[in-house]
Amino acid sequence: MRILMADDERTLADTVADGLRQFAMAVDVVYDGAAALERIGTHRYDVAILDRDMPGLTGDEVCVRVVGQGIDTRLLLLTAAAGIRDRVEGLGLGADDYLTKPFAFAELVARVQALARRSAAPLKPVLEQDGVVLDTVRHFASRDGLTLNLTPKEFAVLRVLLRAGGQVVSAEDLLEQAWDENTDPFTNSVRVTIMTLRKKLGEPAVIHTVPRVGYRLGTLAGGAE
Repeated sequence: MRILMADDERTLADTVADGLRQFAMAVDVVYDGAAALERIGTHRYDVAILDRDMPGLTGDEVCVRVVGQGIDTRLLLLTAAAGIRDRVEGLGLGADDYLTKPFAFAELVARVQALARRSAAPLKPVLEQDGVVLDTVRHFASRDGLTLNLTPKEFAVLRVLLRAGGQVVSAEDLLEQAWDENTDPFTNSVRVTIMTLRKKLGEPAVIHTVPRVGYRLGTLAGGAE
C-alpha cells in the first residue's frame, strides 16, 4: 500500500507519515500542492491525503486536476473546516473521503485502509495462501495457525507477495510498493527483508527466489532458491 501525505504543516505531515509506516504502508511526504501533483503524476499511489488549505496550489485544486486526469488514486481531504457545507463542497470536488482537523489517528488509519480496498486494484482485507494468512485490517499474520511477529516492512513485503497470487514479483516492484521514494534503488534492503521473512515463516520454505527475475510465494520452488 503506497500513500502520499501532503500538508504544509510539516510536523503534522511527518508525524502522520511515521504513524502510517507502522502499519506497513510506504509513505511519501510533500509540503505543498505542486509537489503533490507532481508525485501523483509520477508514482502510483493507492491513497493521497491532501490538506485543503495548502498555500499556492491548494488541496482542492490538486483534487480537481487528479480527478480530471482520470488518475485512479483515492483522495482523502483534510481540513480544519468542519461544517456540513464544507464537507459537501470537498466531496463535490471528486474526493473519496473527508476528515476534519483535529482528528483521531486511529480514524485516519481506518479511512486510509478503507479507501485502499476501493482502489483500482482492490486490497482484500484478509490474504491467504499456502497456510500463510495476513489480516491487513487487524495487522495480524500467521502461518499454519502460528502467529508471526513481523516488522512493518516484513508485513508490507509479505502483503505484496500474497497479492501477487504466486506470480513472480521483481525486487524493483517490491521497492516501488513497500518502500518510499527516499529508498536507494541499489540498496540490499529487499534481499535482507526477504531473508528475515523467510526465517520467520519457517519450513518448508514458502518464499522462493527466481534467479534474475524476483521472488514468488508458494510451496513449490520450481527453479528457485
